[in-house]
Amino acid sequence: MFEHRQEQMEKLKQENEDFLRVFNRHQELDKRVTAAEVGTAPMEDLALNQLKKEKLWAKDQLARMMDTVVS
Repeated sequence: MFEHRQEQMEKLKQENEDFLRVFNRHQELDKRVTAAEVGTAPMEDLALNQLKKEKLWAKDQLARMMDTVVS
């Protein structure tokens, strides 16, 4: 995620509590989505789709926060 902005992301994780909170939430959601997709933690399609939407929302929030710092 954000491979081309890795340095900026690491700096924000250290300096911005909100960024770190959203980042950790995204990571948690990513693990849950992956587990559901590979079958280690099966779940209903509707629940999986909701997790994917929440994960995307978190990623969008991170991007906005990163863009705000750059601007």
